Amino acid sequence: MQHLRTIGCFFTVLLFLVHSVYAQTREKRFEPNDYGTTAKITPNKGLDVSLDYLDFLGLPKAWYYTTGRRDISVGISDAFVDSTDVEFRGKTKVFRKSPLVKGHGMGVASIAAAQGDNAFGVPGICYDCSISTTTYGDFLHFDALMELSRAGVKVINCSWVGVANYKKAQDSIDKMFRNGTVIVAGAGNKSWKISQGNLRYYPASYDHVISVASAMYKYPEPLDNLNYEEKNGHPYVENIRGYVGRTAGFLNHDESKPLRIYPASTSTLNEFVDILAPTVGVFRYSKYALEKETEMVSFEATSTATPFVTGTIGLMFSLYPCLPVDEVESILKITSMNIDDIEVNKPYAGMYGAGILQTGDAVEMVYQLNNPKETAYIQNQKFSRWDFKITAHSKAVVIRNQKFTEKSTLDLIAKNQIVVQPNTQLKPGKEGRIHLKIEPEIKKECDLVLRDPSILNNN
Repeated sequence: MQHLRTIGCFFTVLLFLVHSVYAQTREKRFEPNDYGTTAKITPNKGLDVSLDYLDFLGLPKAWYYTTGRRDISVGISDAFVDSTDVEFRGKTKVFRKSPLVKGHGMGVASIAAAQGDNAFGVPGICYDCSISTTTYGDFLHFDALMELSRAGVKVINCSWVGVANYKKAQDSIDKMFRNGTVIVAGAGNKSWKISQGNLRYYPASYDHVISVASAMYKYPEPLDNLNYEEKNGHPYVENIRGYVGRTAGFLNHDESKPLRIYPASTSTLNEFVDILAPTVGVFRYSKYALEKETEMVSFEATSTATPFVTGTIGLMFSLYPCLPVDEVESILKITSMNIDDIEVNKPYAGMYGAGILQTGDAVEMVYQLNNPKETAYIQNQKFSRWDFKITAHSKAVVIRNQKFTEKSTLDLIAKNQIVVQPNTQLKPGKEGRIHLKIEPEIKKECDLVLRDPSILNNN
């Protein structure tokens, strides 16, 4: 009998542990009902396509906190977006109408904010956000963008480029930034083979614009996706996680030798790039909307990468509407996936920004920074440039395994506590600065707005 009681206690403890692990998993993961074949906890009623790139970005964790809000509008400066389409219906305001251009605008808008949890298609990043659409171009004044900013749009996506650099255009962007609008733009699609890091495209390369290039997300190891060229049988790998190029080949075509990224398989890389996001393997909603065909992007295109960042910013503002506009880029970079130590990326160092977007971590950091019961973390990155500004209302901010060197600056104001842990370097050069300050009197301008308010009770 004692033996049976012992077994019974064992299984009770085991069930408790299983339940606890499951509960913790559930706590940080929320899936809409159109999460494709990637769904783990919610039956999929949308298209049967893999959305593993959204898992890589951490969208289920981001959606645990927020799925967006209608009063936060994502601006799409692009080709025509059909406001009667099921993914955009009832949430899209057209400011200026654009030409169709093979559905380019709908493809971009769907990544940023296509309606999710509607048993159709696939969800956008900020799927409960509203959408404001307008035309593109006007490289001198950006009047269409200014109109959106004046209307209160918090973030505007520009998946288009030009080569002209105008002071008047920079002035317009500065005005929008002061007005609380973040501009996100594609860095361009000219490969390293052509650009050698020297080409600048606009608006991406203006100050106060977040410039986005492409990166790979899918296969953890190179040999997970080993292929051979049809013409000559040379081995190569494709879409390897963390690579800044779509394909890479082996030195002397020998699989035992080191890999080198094919320069022709990168998007535009330069010192103005801020962050990277997926392109290859992303679902093309434009193809489905116009032709009812299911197709994934097969090339490195910053039109695809950019709206991932735009939608992420929409989620950040949805969660904390008072988020200072000059802290958005800091959070995106601090939480990005560092890829500096990946050998094949080293020839492109300084040209691919802070790393690869991690939406879940960025949204969670907004939550942590603005919850007095939470601890926020600045960790696992290496910054030798850029200006970082963070305001923390959290219980503490912990800096660990982190480097701020050379030209980097960090202005961190915390209400309660700042903890600097081992393997951290706060050693900028003459052009850098570290300013850590405890300011108990700082007050939040608004509260967190959570998808489920009970999340605040889970601490």
